[in-house]
Amino acid sequence: MIINDNGCGWLNQLEKRSNYKILDKSLKCDYLIVGAGYTGLSAARSLSRIDKNKKIVIVESQLAGEGASSRNSGYLVDTTLNDGFTSDKDIKNYKTKTQIYDLGIKAVKNFVKEHQVNCDWNECGKYFASSKLKDESTVKSFSKVLSELNFENKILYNDELCKELGTKFYKIAIYTKGGILLNPAKLVRAMIKSLPSHIEIFENSELLNWKKINNKIFCKFKNCEVETEKIIFCTNGFLSLLGIKKNYNFPLTLTASMTRPLTKNEYELIGNPKEWGVLPIRPMGATIRFTKDKRILIRNTAEVCDATHMKKNKLNDRINFHKIGIKKRFPELPNNIIENSWSGIVCRSRNSSQIFEKIDKNIYVAGCYNGSGIGVGTLFGEQIALMAANQQSAEIETIQSRKKPNWLPPQPLLNVGIYTRLIYERLKSRSEI
Repeated sequence: MIINDNGCGWLNQLEKRSNYKILDKSLKCDYLIVGAGYTGLSAARSLSRIDKNKKIVIVESQLAGEGASSRNSGYLVDTTLNDGFTSDKDIKNYKTKTQIYDLGIKAVKNFVKEHQVNCDWNECGKYFASSKLKDESTVKSFSKVLSELNFENKILYNDELCKELGTKFYKIAIYTKGGILLNPAKLVRAMIKSLPSHIEIFENSELLNWKKINNKIFCKFKNCEVETEKIIFCTNGFLSLLGIKKNYNFPLTLTASMTRPLTKNEYELIGNPKEWGVLPIRPMGATIRFTKDKRILIRNTAEVCDATHMKKNKLNDRINFHKIGIKKRFPELPNNIIENSWSGIVCRSRNSSQIFEKIDKNIYVAGCYNGSGIGVGTLFGEQIALMAANQQSAEIETIQSRKKPNWLPPQPLLNVGIYTRLIYERLKSRSEI
């Protein structure tokens, strides 16, 4: 059972939702969408446009939009660095990936425009940064790849970086212009509010098991059953727990903290910077944001643990890493300014590719976004709905042209491999925490 908690800083800036329904009686539908994050909500919205006469039902094991969709760092990315693309050896695949990111940005932008959403949208770009000048070769190689693909970018050093970010911690960075920063909870909350009225959504309603019999799909819940013609799995980090493509994806638990808003004096101490976002050059380094309302967000842990819940004492241990990370970057700020801390799940594949496919007649899945779920999740939701409705699009053709996720070894070998890789990356990135 996935446990709802009240630790997420993004969610705590919004009014709590109370007008939700729990699935307590059996029903039949044309489409059952499992998962009410960016992907599931976008799939439902897309299906409703195709045929309003179809009965569409969404089920969510916790509260809609309050999983990874609200718990991420709020980056709508145009490029990524930590997928092995720092040279031109596989530039064709990277180009396809950036085309998917671009389509994802357009999908979110269209939704924001259509529904007049206030999600603190800021087209300010982002930085990939390091505290070590020895990463200069990585930065220059990545800059070369970006330039070949016509992505505007700029390499910055020391004082220039300090002026932009308000911290002397970073020694080198590459700035890319196309990325967008936003409030992820505001965005997904708008997706919930904009659902057409004929779509039913049930929350705190966990899918326990499912089976297919004679082209019908039967889904078991606590006290009832749903019979559906078609099912779309949109649970991202929980796909493997449902037995979906379990040899191609795995969940990682991330933890993050967000400070209270800085005071006027504290803001001046760090140089009055504009809103910015930093992603690490080294894979296990810290993700840092300085938000529109002058808060600092830090995410600097990733691990394999219980995907459904992180115990309070374990989270408190991670908060100590967050405090150290903030102090390293902003020694002039007080020690105890963290206001909220939380955990969340990211879905990974071996080669950082996504899952998007029909896995059996009437059974579809979209997920495994490798940390890029805002844009790609929205795009994949819209397009998997088209696929489920037997339609085609140019976007689906682009998605299908990507490399597919690589096969993963079975347990316990998988966890041994993940643990080993995480330890290796932590050691390489220990200076970046």
